[in-house]
Parts: sequence; C-alpha cells; structure tokens
Amino acid sequence: MSAAAHIKGILFDKDGTLLDYDESWLPVNRELARIAAEDDAALADHLLAACGMDPVTGHIVPDSLLAAGNTRQIAEGLVGAGSKVDVIELTIKLDNLFANAAEFSVPVTDLAAFFSRLKQRGFKLGIASSDNERSIRQTAQRFGISEYVDYIAGYDSGFGVKPEPGMVLGFCAATGLSPAEVAMVGDNNHDLHMGRNAGTGLKIAVLTGTGSRSSLAAAADHVLDDITGIETLLPDLQPA
Repeated sequence: MSAAAHIKGILFDKDGTLLDYDESWLPVNRELARIAAEDDAALADHLLAACGMDPVTGHIVPDSLLAAGNTRQIAEGLVGAGSKVDVIELTIKLDNLFANAAEFSVPVTDLAAFFSRLKQRGFKLGIASSDNERSIRQTAQRFGISEYVDYIAGYDSGFGVKPEPGMVLGFCAATGLSPAEVAMVGDNNHDLHMGRNAGTGLKIAVLTGTGSRSSLAAAADHVLDDITGIETLLPDLQPA
C-alpha cells in the first residue's frame, strides 16, 4: 500500500502554499525594509538584498530569510545587515505589519471550497506557519476556512520553529494522528525538513511560493504546481 493511502491529516504551510507568495508578500517585504531602514531608501534596498530579495526584480532566493524565516529571525537578519532599529522593537513592528497584511493576501485557489472538500473526505487539517499565530487566524477567518481547520500554529505558539518537528507533533497531539498519517505541504525546504524531522508520511512541495522544482525535489516525495493537486494525489479515506 502506498504512503498516500495511509494519510489522514494534512498540515499546510501558509505563505507560498495557501497564499500566492509574490502577489501577497512582495509589497509587504518592501514595507518591512522601509520600516527597518527608517525611510532610508538605499539602506532599504541593501536590507532586502541581504535578506534574500532582489530590490529591483523582486526575486526571492529560495530558503532565504524572507522566504522561510520567522519574524524574530527576519528582524535579527535586518539588524545584522545594518538596521538601527532594536531587534525587539522591530519584531513587534513586523508582527503587526504581517497581521495587517492578511487583509491583502491573495489565495492560490478558492480556499473555503478546497478545505471543505478535503474535510468532507475525512481529512484532519492544520496550518503551520513561520508567521505569527494572530496573522494565521486572521487569514483563516478572511478566507472562510476557520471552521475546517483543526489546528493552527505560528512561530509564537509554543511548538518551536521550523524546521524543528514541534509544529507537526502539535498537530498530531491535537488530532490523535501519528506522524506517519500526516502529509506536510509547503513551498520551501524548511517545511519539508520539518516534515522529515517529525517523520511525516508524505512531504509535498508546491510551486506557488519561493521554491523551485530543483530546490525542492530532493526533500519532497511529490512536487505539485499548487495545492489543488493534492485532491488527486490522496485517495479517499477508508472507513475505520
């Protein structure tokens, strides 16, 4: 029997997985650099480049700070690259920016319909993001998926940070599943390595974020164009 046949829960990353990364986050990245640079345009461009974004083209380096880091890590990286803002103050400002950014996020598909179909098939569903929990919950509320989600974890939820296994193990504790019954879905190697470290049954990469097929293939069991491919990849759950 294939690994897919044993899957009973799906744990999704948020940015680049449920949300189109370029449409949702490139403007936010420019704003976070402006905040960190205190309106110094040249410094802002330098900070973007240091953290993984080309300030001219908007290209994001796979697995860079902006692609995979949590708020604290990004703030530390910005300060390390030359921001004069205190790390704690900058972390608070960026968390607020990211929470407000949920209002402008662009989903990769009709998330309410997609989550509803998966829920009807019997899957337990969760979201594990390097964003803060408040932002994740606002995103889930905005796109009408809160009622379908069994578990939400951000970098500040107490389960540790990616690629540590804690968020996956928290999902298992919340749903009663074993890691082998979980599919981890994400757009960068932090997500896939978290799945590997927790022993998930499947590690599924999607190409709607900052990773490429070549950067993700080694750590993924499957590389899909987007999350809608999961519906054909995973068979219907069998009755107990």
